[in-house]
Amino acid sequence: MSDFRKINENIYVSQQLTLDDVAAAAGAGMAMIVNNRPDGEEPSAPQGDDIAAAAAVAGLNYTTIPIGHSGFSEPQADAMIAAMEQAEGPILAYCRSGTRSTLLWALASAKQGVAPDAIARAAAQAGYDVSPIRPMIDMLSQR
Repeated sequence: MSDFRKINENIYVSQQLTLDDVAAAAGAGMAMIVNNRPDGEEPSAPQGDDIAAAAAVAGLNYTTIPIGHSGFSEPQADAMIAAMEQAEGPILAYCRSGTRSTLLWALASAKQGVAPDAIARAAAQAGYDVSPIRPMIDMLSQR
């Protein structure tokens, strides 16, 4: 069963997708899938090429912005902003649990000028906590 958690009207996050989840995402009206999981992180899970192929069959755009153990970078936030600007409808971002996808959205949103408290509220309503990166969110929103 798909667990697509709504952050806002344009962003949903999910744990690792199955190939069936890709079709469900298309059926739910998603326009793009953003893969935030590095290939090989979980060898038994569908890898990026598998999800990309399923997305193409389902008529969805696909991009990858892997976030590994080294954490987040400004180029990753910029890549998420580009994905959000290019998407022609809602985005479904996924990683192992949805947390990295939510945190990346939070950083990108802060760079776009969304208020940090609004970011934290939206993430919390979807069941995610941005407090581990709140200083980064605050800093990026000041620019």
